[in-house]
Amino acid sequence: VQKSLWRDLVRKHGRPGGMEGMDSGFAIVGYGKLGGIELGYGSDLDLVFLHGSSNLNAVTDGKRSIANDVFYARFGQRVIHMLTTRMSSGMLYEADMRLRPNGNSGPLVPSLNMFEKYQQNESWVWEQQALVRARAVAGDPAVIERFGQIRHAVLCRERDPAALRAEVVSMREKMRSSLDTSTATEFHIKHGAGGVVDIEFIVQYAVLRWANAYPDLTEWTDNARLLDRLAQHGLLPDRSAEQLWNAYQVFRNVAHRRSLQEQGSLVPIAQLAEECAMVRDIWQGFM
Repeated sequence: VQKSLWRDLVRKHGRPGGMEGMDSGFAIVGYGKLGGIELGYGSDLDLVFLHGSSNLNAVTDGKRSIANDVFYARFGQRVIHMLTTRMSSGMLYEADMRLRPNGNSGPLVPSLNMFEKYQQNESWVWEQQALVRARAVAGDPAVIERFGQIRHAVLCRERDPAALRAEVVSMREKMRSSLDTSTATEFHIKHGAGGVVDIEFIVQYAVLRWANAYPDLTEWTDNARLLDRLAQHGLLPDRSAEQLWNAYQVFRNVAHRRSLQEQGSLVPIAQLAEECAMVRDIWQGFM
């Protein structure tokens, strides 16, 4: 689909100019469940589009020439349209573009230079947490390679452990207060205390905390291998890493079944009581 959309736009406006060493100069980065290789039946696609044009004055080489950034914005719009078109059987995935630099107020397809500047100088801790699970899923190999370099540099930045922990815990409490609909008898699988997000935040905090000393923590984006790598380095006890991964799999399996049955994220509190208690204990001790 991407190649077909690209050919149509190039036929109309020509190829972006000044893109030596690149093919399309465009890449798609997956965040969240897509980036973490954990897409479920009810997942949306957290996407960030990037282009490699660094010359603000560059234009396409066709008869109906337009600025490179306009070309990439139109291409991005077409990709979103194809992903979210509602067919007779419904929509495959919702596309969420809010994780790009400056969110919905930023350009749909920022340049690599803009992305790097934002991540290095302006991004919030929660955006750096999101970068832990980000990976390029399609596009120009040169843009993908540069994205990987930027991601690695940002994640490996030295951080104050106490300040980082305080930021992560504060964000977790904000999310819980607004998104956790657990009751005295029901537990929210994702946002409840001891649920999915607690496990994800432990992993993300640990990567941001120790990637400066252990750069190989940036190699993976999925929780399974990140937990394994944290245990290998002795940053998380083997037993805790195993317990977190086992609980995570239980939570995900329950969430998948409920999604297929078109049920919500609230389950009887007794159903996952053991896993929740275990995750809460590790959270209290680690965070």
